[in-house]
Amino acid sequence: MEIYLDKRAVKQIRMSAADAVEEGDMETLREDILAAFTDEQIEEMERRLDTADFYDFLSGVLDEWSGEDVDELFELLEAQLGEAGIDLKYSSGDDEEEEEDEDAVTDEAEDEGDDEKFPLDDDEEEL
Repeated sequence: MEIYLDKRAVKQIRMSAADAVEEGDMETLREDILAAFTDEQIEEMERRLDTADFYDFLSGVLDEWSGEDVDELFELLEAQLGEAGIDLKYSSGDDEEEEEDEDAVTDEAEDEGDDEKFPLDDDEEEL
């Protein structure tokens, strides 16, 4: 079974995890992770999990988490769900940064094409 988290859900979990690191509030983080999944996804996961309760499952993951690295939290979620036959898919924050970088490069290239500072002479070829 595959479960997909959209960018908004991943961003919310990342922000909540960062807050949990700073403030130590795991309850809010647990609730935010829970809210990232649909009721149907939670029901299906509970059928596959040993605990049969997703809230308890999240408590176990958060207990195992060092509370320092957000990426580690996602790795734990993936690993624990993977053991139950659930493949967690999501867009990482790096993907969003790459998209923004690509947009910036594209914008720069378009700008360069608009300003032809050194026009070619008639006998020069364009590359």
